Parts: sequence; C-alpha cells; structure tokens
Amino acid sequence: MFVSPAFAQAAGAPSAGAAFAQFLPIILIFVIFYFLLIRPQQKKMKEHRAMVDALRRGDQVVTSGGIVGKVSKVQDDGMIEVEIADGVRVKVIKGTIGQVLNKTEPAAS
Repeated sequence: MFVSPAFAQAAGAPSAGAAFAQFLPIILIFVIFYFLLIRPQQKKMKEHRAMVDALRRGDQVVTSGGIVGKVSKVQDDGMIEVEIADGVRVKVIKGTIGQVLNKTEPAAS
C-alpha cells in the first residue's frame, strides 16, 4: 500500500549532462529563430534606414500608402515634402517612404 523507502531513494539527481540535454532543444530553437527571423529583419530595417537617410530633393518616391510623388523639400525634423501633382505638396514622415523609384544625380561641384 505504501511506497517502500527503497523505491523512493532509487531516483538519483540528474547529472549535469542530462540537465544540458533538456535545454538543448530550446537553445536550438532560439538559434534557428535568430538566423531565420531576427537577423533578416534587422538587415531589412538597416537598408530601409539607409534609403530614407539618403533621400534628397528631386527623388521620386512611393509612400507606404501608395502615393507616388517627387521630393520637393527634406526637413530635419523627420518630415519631407512630396509633390504629388503640379502645385500639390504633402508633408510625409520619412519612415513612411516605401520605395525610391528614381534617384536624382548629385550636383556637380
């Protein structure tokens, strides 16, 4: 009816190798997530930041909302002014630029 003391004492403490083996799948999952999800996303964010920082007057851009226009003014406060039609200018946050269609040539010194 009761568990004998011999059975209760038979289970020993797990060895250090067994404890590591239990955490190995979790470590492998983290490594896989890092190389398949985290690292490519960081690379994409870095490329987008470089594209946005390189914007200048005359570039033709597409916003994340799908508006196509030409950059007419780049401001220091994280905003740019985009001309979407003749005489129609819209202020847009730099981070919402999705793509640069045409780059302007740098001015000759």
